[in-house]
Amino acid sequence: MDRNRKIALLAGALYLATFVSIPTLTLYAPVHDRGYVTGSGPDTGVMVGGVLEIIVAFACIGTAIVLYPVVKRQNQSLALGFVAARTLEASTIVAGVACLLAVVSLREAGAGADAVVTGQALVALYDRFFLLGQSLIPAANALLLGSLLYKSRLVPRVLPVLGFIGAPLLLASNGAVMFGLIDRISPVSGIATLPIAVWELSLGVWLVVKGFKPSPIINNAQAPVLA
Repeated sequence: MDRNRKIALLAGALYLATFVSIPTLTLYAPVHDRGYVTGSGPDTGVMVGGVLEIIVAFACIGTAIVLYPVVKRQNQSLALGFVAARTLEASTIVAGVACLLAVVSLREAGAGADAVVTGQALVALYDRFFLLGQSLIPAANALLLGSLLYKSRLVPRVLPVLGFIGAPLLLASNGAVMFGLIDRISPVSGIATLPIAVWELSLGVWLVVKGFKPSPIINNAQAPVLA
């Protein structure tokens, strides 16, 4: 297995790892309940969800770092932008998890009814971090990495095209959520998210199964950076 195949395999595996947080939609349901802080019962679901999201955060950074040595040969500025965007996405994920873990800490400390408002504020802050980090930034990622892969033809062009289609839909959906026109979890927002999800999932699968397609930027490791 040559170096480029190893890079593609690792990048694909990391992309697939970013989907491990899907169960958090269910795991985090109790903490969104207003009475969670004063209630009783296990906090296992929230803790597991937090671990899954931390895995996603590291996987986000990993995808950018692993792909950077290859895609920078196409356009170094865009490649650096992708690394920065992925790092920012990971930062918002970690910040959001910290908010929910703080709610758990309030509950475990027996903070009582006086902490209900604080708990709800922390949950609302998590929702905003999610909106900005895991909903908004993926649109920028799709445009940055999609442009690099489309021009270099490292993968079939239909894959980044999915990202190009999904980015404006995701931006429009996020704008509607921010202005209160639709809920963050709703059929409309789910449909708007689907193209980006398919783009990232299909990219991960392709890189794991097929690897990079023949391209000038990998056929000649010494090739100059292209426009």
